[in-house]
Amino acid sequence: MDGTERNPKKIFAPTDEAISRAAEIIRNGGLVAFPTETVYGLGADALNDGAIRKIFKAKGRPADNPLILHVTNMREASLYAVLNDAAENLMERFWPGPLTIVLYSRGNVPLAARAGLDTVALRSPMNPIALSLIKMSGTPIAAPSANRSGRPSPTTAEAVWDDLRDGVDMILDGGSTAIGVESTVVDATGGNISILRPGGVTREMLETIADVVQGEGANRRRSPGTSHRHYAPAVEIRLWEYEGIKIFQNAGKWCYVGMRIPPDGFMKSILFDTLEDYARGLFSALRELESCGASVIIADLPDGAGLGEAIKNRLLHAAGRI
Repeated sequence: MDGTERNPKKIFAPTDEAISRAAEIIRNGGLVAFPTETVYGLGADALNDGAIRKIFKAKGRPADNPLILHVTNMREASLYAVLNDAAENLMERFWPGPLTIVLYSRGNVPLAARAGLDTVALRSPMNPIALSLIKMSGTPIAAPSANRSGRPSPTTAEAVWDDLRDGVDMILDGGSTAIGVESTVVDATGGNISILRPGGVTREMLETIADVVQGEGANRRRSPGTSHRHYAPAVEIRLWEYEGIKIFQNAGKWCYVGMRIPPDGFMKSILFDTLEDYARGLFSALRELESCGASVIIADLPDGAGLGEAIKNRLLHAAGRI
């Protein structure tokens, strides 16, 4: 394998040969972790019910949490979902990219992947390794984040290995992911656009082409990442909101991540200059800080503008407040 394998970690550089081997694993019902522009995904043949169930087992993922199908383009999406004008406009503007669109299923995707729903979530990733893997596999790839359920999502191949080990057959190493938080999920089943999960495509970007509302009620089940605690490190996480600094009082031993400079007293601090940097580095920072020896991680909670909405969503989940 051109010396690219790092035994025993199953991690391979994304050469054409390695991607071809990964595609063969997908076709044979195995699991491959691969990079996207958002986070690393744990991929399986989206049309193979047995392979889909392997994803849920490897992650310890609740069965009522639907998966996202990764395709290369709108034509492929139309094979598995009932498209409408709103969905096509979104695909033309934001695909390939970090936008997942929920539509009514044509019924040919296993119920396990859809969490028993009549809808299916689809996106076309921007990452060239991911697109090559889908093309070589010859099938849509179902892929949640490649981590144990509830953990911070992986933005490096090493983070995948730390969480899954023998739960994955192969890991394609594309380096650190570019965006760092998962895709935005929108529901377009009714021809309107409602946000079920904020992510790499911001509300402001969506509003340039459509009226956008916040997804509510039962429809939020149509998106992954909305019904369970997610993104949580192994130690307690508390949120520094804009009301004041009382959060730091009586925190004991604490580490910090955010954009604002915290008061003195931290064991370790990871600071970011921009929202883009914060989103890109959030999950890796949480993984790093859970090993800093503190009993608490205090995280700076941004406001809801731009990528701040996605960061805020992930931190609220991690703190058990959604």
